[in-house]
Amino acid sequence: MANTQPAELPATELLAAYAAGTLSPVEATEAALQRIADHDSAINAYCLVDGQRALQAARESENRWARGEPTGILDGVPTSIKDIFYTSGWPTLRGSHTITPDQPWREDAPATALLRNAGAVLLGKTTTPELAWKGVTDNPRDGVTRNPWNPLRTAGGSSGGGAAAVAAGMGPLALGTDGGGSVRIPAAFCGTATIKPTYGRIPLYPASPFGTLSHAGPMTTTVADTALMLDALAQPDPRDWSVIPAPSTPFRRDLTGDVRGLRIALSTDLGFGTHLDPQVRRAVTAAAHAFEELGATVEIADPGISDPVEDFHVLWFAGAAKATEHLTDAQREHMDPGLAEICRRGLTYSAQDYLEATNTRMQLGQRMAHFHQTYDLLLTPTIPIPPFEAGVEVPADATSPRWTGWTPFTYAFNMTQQPAMSIPCGRTDDGLPIGLQIVAARHDDATALRAAHAYEQAHPWQRTTTPRS
Repeated sequence: MANTQPAELPATELLAAYAAGTLSPVEATEAALQRIADHDSAINAYCLVDGQRALQAARESENRWARGEPTGILDGVPTSIKDIFYTSGWPTLRGSHTITPDQPWREDAPATALLRNAGAVLLGKTTTPELAWKGVTDNPRDGVTRNPWNPLRTAGGSSGGGAAAVAAGMGPLALGTDGGGSVRIPAAFCGTATIKPTYGRIPLYPASPFGTLSHAGPMTTTVADTALMLDALAQPDPRDWSVIPAPSTPFRRDLTGDVRGLRIALSTDLGFGTHLDPQVRRAVTAAAHAFEELGATVEIADPGISDPVEDFHVLWFAGAAKATEHLTDAQREHMDPGLAEICRRGLTYSAQDYLEATNTRMQLGQRMAHFHQTYDLLLTPTIPIPPFEAGVEVPADATSPRWTGWTPFTYAFNMTQQPAMSIPCGRTDDGLPIGLQIVAARHDDATALRAAHAYEQAHPWQRTTTPRS
């Protein structure tokens, strides 16, 4: 059922309203900007808002719609950009005091350019932890990003600003990155939909220091919006040598099929023995039963992998060290202390350590490819726990000092480069969102999207929340 407030409409409904002449891009953009003005001081989803530029783009879109000539599939949809992507005319500071804002900013990253080409109205830049290094969102430059459902709790990260913005009605679309769970973690904590697509599906430039762990991903209110935004983003760019060809069929056209006959595995710990909050277990198990009711075959099955966290750390920490190798000692004093620590650890690894971690990654990918010969999809919790206190890397009862200790379901699928979605599947007793992760074989993004859409249609989610001040 459609909401009546423009700030709470998904992109697909905004576009339908533009086509029908019942709503204009200017009205939608004004509504998003008003929501930001009213509530972002409590959430801190944005580190930059450019209302003047956004309204000018919205007026141009309004004129195109009036002529019946929309320029692309997102024409007039308010959209935010994570402050990791180059965006012409705006600084890209990555949450860091080590980057000088006073310099020319004349280039769009490929994903930014693709959104502009599709007609999206860019509202501003969303917050990220410094250099997008961890699974929560706070940084020395911009402060702490909070969960719209409860500002005392974390929004997750590293694309926490984007997820919080979408959940709070501050623009229905957000562009994020995911190197170890960074679109899926905040989607689960904020109650939004997202996909980390197959690696190479969305072009990246400049190349990430974290290498081929890093993906770009759409962050949205509904699965239909996720597919729509992915269609806009899944286009080659010559600046990314690893990009894959655009799909032959748009993802949004494959959503309507059902899930009858799909072979689905449910794993609540990936075989790692992960502690799972009982509320999360109940919600994810109920979601698996829902897939059975929709006609899929669901079995409890682990993929037979070991926790690759130490190998992920080698790859991740070495990437962080590479990203900061040019900094002076004086600049390092202004870094997030946790980032500085993993950079120091990254410098201790040898080439042999890195190659051994890469070998583990290849074995993991082979194992998951074999697993998907039996199962079309793997269901897991996105996160084993509810959102915890904002402003800290780990919850108070954590046994690991690093964020990877509480998100064991996400980073493995960056290592394997598989598509992995997060969609809402319930709430905790105190009303916080719970996420379901849907993992498909490499290049089979369409099946993950179709299954997620089928579940969403059968179990609709309250798509937005008015932020709590």
